[in-house]
Amino acid sequence: MVKSKKVFSYNLHVSKDIGIDLGTANTIVFIKSKGIIINEPSVVAINSNTNEVLAVGNEANNMIGRTPAYITAIRPLKDGVISDYNITKLMLSYFIKKALKGLGILKPRVLVGVPLGITQVERKAVIEAAQQAGAKEAYIIEEPIAAAIGAGLPVEEPRGNMVIDIGGGTTEVAILSLGGIVEGKSLRIGGDEMNQIIARGLKKKYSLDIGIRTAENLKISIGYAIDAPSNLKQIVRGINLTSRLPDALEIKATEISEFLSEPLNIITEAIHSTLEKAPPELASDLLETGMTLTGGGALLKNIDKAISKATNMPVQIADDPLSCVAMGIGKALDEIKFLRKINKR
Repeated sequence: MVKSKKVFSYNLHVSKDIGIDLGTANTIVFIKSKGIIINEPSVVAINSNTNEVLAVGNEANNMIGRTPAYITAIRPLKDGVISDYNITKLMLSYFIKKALKGLGILKPRVLVGVPLGITQVERKAVIEAAQQAGAKEAYIIEEPIAAAIGAGLPVEEPRGNMVIDIGGGTTEVAILSLGGIVEGKSLRIGGDEMNQIIARGLKKKYSLDIGIRTAENLKISIGYAIDAPSNLKQIVRGINLTSRLPDALEIKATEISEFLSEPLNIITEAIHSTLEKAPPELASDLLETGMTLTGGGALLKNIDKAISKATNMPVQIADDPLSCVAMGIGKALDEIKFLRKINKR
């Protein structure tokens, strides 16, 4: 069980503060005087011979699968946490400098969203990376709280609210009340794992080897959590592992749903587990308020129907699920004094 203390009231105003949703798949940067100003892939391309950084973000992402052997495109975060500290520091420095370009701000305060329940070592690594990237002060906020604030949920009220944030590397399931997390669970599974499962499924079923970006495009275009149209199909191209030659196959949307059933079952089991631990008063509230889906995974077609069917509870998707964590972090920047306190825990 993961618990946290009371969080916020908030009012946006012009400030030197920056909020960063440091995601496994994408990094979103919020500056209080401008709103969201950066939304780019969390990718860094380096020359493996010289360790020179060649590109970051969109430019680096475009290099994936299309570069010479000596150029490596790296995702420095895995399952929502830092797996390559030095590359993460370089990436943070790039995004912070890009955010502040032309504003004359040299040392901003930075608030970074992190998955629920990360270790103290991981928390320290995020803070140190932000400080070494140029932050005057650096703090962290748990992503479910930021997602709930960004989705407009009344998290400070004495009633239960539930958020499921399905990101690239993690899925966060949390019940909130009075500004804090009452019960929560973090799964190191998200959109990236779904992409990999689709790729593995096609390799096993058809001996067709496809790239992760191709798998993601399939998920976006014909991916359904449940009730996929039986006549919906798409041509997918890859390498035939038998002939070792380029090949193309027609894939059904129903097949993608079959592949995705495994990670979706894990997510629904985590929701069940969290609900079972909820105090009776909050459980009663949740029957009325239901659950709110945020994160890129909320865009998977019919995922709200799938979770509602599995839990017999109302489920709604946030208005802008991709931006909820970043927007929540931005609003939380008004509570720097409080953030100083909770980051000492």
